[in-house]
Amino acid sequence: MILIWGGKQNMRFGELKRALPQITQKILTKQLRELEEDGIVNRFVHQVPPKVEYSLSEMGKSLLLILSTLSEWGAFYAEQAESNY
Repeated sequence: MILIWGGKQNMRFGELKRALPQITQKILTKQLRELEEDGIVNRFVHQVPPKVEYSLSEMGKSLLLILSTLSEWGAFYAEQAESNY
């Protein structure tokens, strides 16, 4: 979900947290650090005004099509599973 939201625009930590209310601050911080280390997310620190923004790197953007396709498959699978009950 971080990648989906981050793919729409540069987002600050608070914006990501509001977009993903089910995730804790600790887990969001951990996930963003891991994604940054893996080269999937870029972290920009602005001095004036002081703020940090996150965006997808080119590698991260290349995952969006895959995630979109996987999401469509998941929705189809859920519909199929529902109709079998």
